[in-house]
Amino acid sequence: MTQVESIEQVQEMLGAQGYVCGRPLATVVFLSLRLGRPIFLEGEAGVGKTEIAKAIAAAMGRDLIRLQCYEGLDAASAVYEWNFAAQMVAIRTAEASGGADRSMLQEELFGPDYLVERPLLKAMRPHEGGAPVLLIDELDRTDEPFEAFLLEALSDFQVTIPEIGTIKAPEPPIVIVTSNRTREVHDALKRRCLYHWVDYPNFEREMEILKSRAPEAAEALSREVVSFVQALRTEDLFKKPGVAETIDWAKCLLALDVLTLSPEVIADTLGAVLKYQDDIAKLQGSEAKRLLDEARATLEPA
Repeated sequence: MTQVESIEQVQEMLGAQGYVCGRPLATVVFLSLRLGRPIFLEGEAGVGKTEIAKAIAAAMGRDLIRLQCYEGLDAASAVYEWNFAAQMVAIRTAEASGGADRSMLQEELFGPDYLVERPLLKAMRPHEGGAPVLLIDELDRTDEPFEAFLLEALSDFQVTIPEIGTIKAPEPPIVIVTSNRTREVHDALKRRCLYHWVDYPNFEREMEILKSRAPEAAEALSREVVSFVQALRTEDLFKKPGVAETIDWAKCLLALDVLTLSPEVIADTLGAVLKYQDDIAKLQGSEAKRLLDEARATLEPA
């Protein structure tokens, strides 16, 4: 698929990849594809921000290029670097053979054979099948100088390598920027993008997601799992479980041949849902039973 004609078509194509997409998010994706604008997705970890980039790439048959952000990431690491080890070998080989033409050697050393392309440069290259999906993941982990560089790169969809020159994308990539909001991203970058906050899903949508990602789970167990996780998110936890944890927990329960939740099963498998010891400690003893009873009380007969 190379072109989308409607918001409903976006929902269908993402659904075919196992990504259950609500209409507001599907609208943002549709407009991004139509207008060539980057998407900026904010939300808690584990709510599906990264997965949508994978789903779009798979649905449209495009390459997925991922730039995983981290503290200290700079433009050079994100764009390119030179293979210094190979360059040194070439220099020593030329010296050993004698009579090397310095200008030709320099041109060769800073040519394509010694250029190591990083995600941003790869995204600017032509790709068979159309422009790639460029996922800039967890931008909030980087520093402000990198944000400023990225703003320029996304404005013109081009990067500059001093030894070679400017490389401009023949077709702008489909750009998806994500943030877990550990810090605020500058407004100037957000203005370049179509913005969407990816929230925790309600019970019905999370059930849809679980059915899509763990279809072998029985309806009764799925309802208990989703209801319990939804109840967990109302508790005062350091890190509330995301949809990814719901899916992981359901798969763990299936591997254990669990048919229904119990306080004992919850205690044994809580590490699939909660990732901090302080949070796990809060669910010890009678707390797990209390939450399970509350979750079951909210369930209507299937």
